[in-house]
Amino acid sequence: MRQDADVVVIGSGAGGLTAALALARAGKRVVVFEQHYLPGGWCHSFSLEGHQFSPGVHYIGELGPGGYMRAIYEGLGVASDLLFHELNPDGYDHIRIGQERFDIPKGKQRFAERLSERFPRERAGIHAFLDTSERIADELMTGVSARGWKEKASLPWRLRTTLRYGWMSLERFMSGFVSDPLLKAILGTQAGDHGLPPSRVPTAMHATILAHYFDGGWYPRGGAKSLPRAFIRQLRAHGGELHLSTPVARILTEGSGGSLRTVGVRLGDGTEVRAPVVISNADPHVTLGRLVGRELLSPGTQRKLDRVKYSVSALSLFLAAELDPRAAGLDSGNLWYARTPDLEAIYRLAEQRTLSGDLQLPGVFLTTTTLKDPTKQKGRVHTMESFAFVSYEAFAHWAQTEYGARPEGYARMKDALTERMLDAIDALVPGLRERVVFKALGTPLTNVHYCEATRGNLYGTEKTLRNLPPLGFSIKTELPGLWMCGASTLGHGVAGATLSGLAVAKAVLRCRRAELLSARGQVLRTMRADAVTRQEGATEEPEDEALSGA
Repeated sequence: MRQDADVVVIGSGAGGLTAALALARAGKRVVVFEQHYLPGGWCHSFSLEGHQFSPGVHYIGELGPGGYMRAIYEGLGVASDLLFHELNPDGYDHIRIGQERFDIPKGKQRFAERLSERFPRERAGIHAFLDTSERIADELMTGVSARGWKEKASLPWRLRTTLRYGWMSLERFMSGFVSDPLLKAILGTQAGDHGLPPSRVPTAMHATILAHYFDGGWYPRGGAKSLPRAFIRQLRAHGGELHLSTPVARILTEGSGGSLRTVGVRLGDGTEVRAPVVISNADPHVTLGRLVGRELLSPGTQRKLDRVKYSVSALSLFLAAELDPRAAGLDSGNLWYARTPDLEAIYRLAEQRTLSGDLQLPGVFLTTTTLKDPTKQKGRVHTMESFAFVSYEAFAHWAQTEYGARPEGYARMKDALTERMLDAIDALVPGLRERVVFKALGTPLTNVHYCEATRGNLYGTEKTLRNLPPLGFSIKTELPGLWMCGASTLGHGVAGATLSGLAVAKAVLRCRRAELLSARGQVLRTMRADAVTRQEGATEEPEDEALSGA
């Protein structure tokens, strides 16, 4: 059989590029195909009227000494091409619930003490809640790295805290430790990082989010695009290829029945690329339902596709405003806002199948990217990104219209929703609306167009127990040679997708993860965001060859 590559990777998100680089470093001939004209998947950055935005990366945890994300970047040889700005350690996440404010600081112990000062009667429960969450997260990382029958046989003991609490809803889990509604709302606000309300998300999912940020949060200098840029440089240095604006139309198979196997891909222009290993960074409906084809799947996999639900989607508001954000009370930390302690209201809106242009948003997320990365500031103009959860169904009747030429009704709805988001933001930053010099709104349909995200999802499959390991979609598919990585497999976000890419590479090579992280002489550089010197009148960066196609 003709073989054009050892490995084909579909999609250049964090999972796909991690798998591609790890396999290229092991000597495999790797080629990556990306349908977008920008690499990175949700880690891409784009410019509008000279303002840069990075909609999928707002902070990354575990980048301090001993952090597993630091170890991955150093071990894959990309750390020297990266520099991260640490968000405000006294409040990397700021929580506003009505008129109440709480700042989540770096350090689990500091977090616990600050909560205990605010809620002294809940002190014991606060410490127990955070300690138990950390144990669950640690156990899950242990489970992911289990190897050999002895380690796997001991998993029930090694995962004992997770087995006791991890399947519970976060609401039930919290109620076993604390009772104050405001305290519960503070502990549950970071549910926005996985997209399920406390009443529905498994504790295991929320615990991993909490623990991921116990040591604080970091933002890449240059924005999200710095991540794919670093990976692509190393991929090419090890003989790998990246092709942008090159959609895959079909995953090729040969044989039938139980002998069916993957043999490569067919591109949108009809070109066939043969490879014994294909790794898809796309979600299950794109990978299995469209690129493989339902007719080739087993009845069990077809039923699984029929049952799966995807995560929440969002309105994404991109802003540039001429103001002094620090004087307005903003800093490098993210700002989470809920009108009331009833966080469920935020997610009830995300289930509504229709939206009114005069709705009042129950909550928003706001981040000032030029305070996270002051090198991107231009004069007195700062860029901001804000998000509010909504359903795909509210926009589905425009889904078959052409991107860039959608009907007037779609434009009117976007304009109205932009104003509603500005209403919410203006309550947090009074007077902001009058200082906006640029604004653009993305919808779930925008996510479908640029990221091939089924139903505009933010986090892959919905993070309920049914969609999490071991019940969800595995990195290994039923077709020999076909693997999946990304937010719908082991985990979501930059960290989860990165771990899934490593897991695929490890399985393909049948090696230990440590063997993949073998680069030497790499030290990840970090510095405080508020210590970064602002570049007055900064200009748009020149095109980087690492961000262009082959």
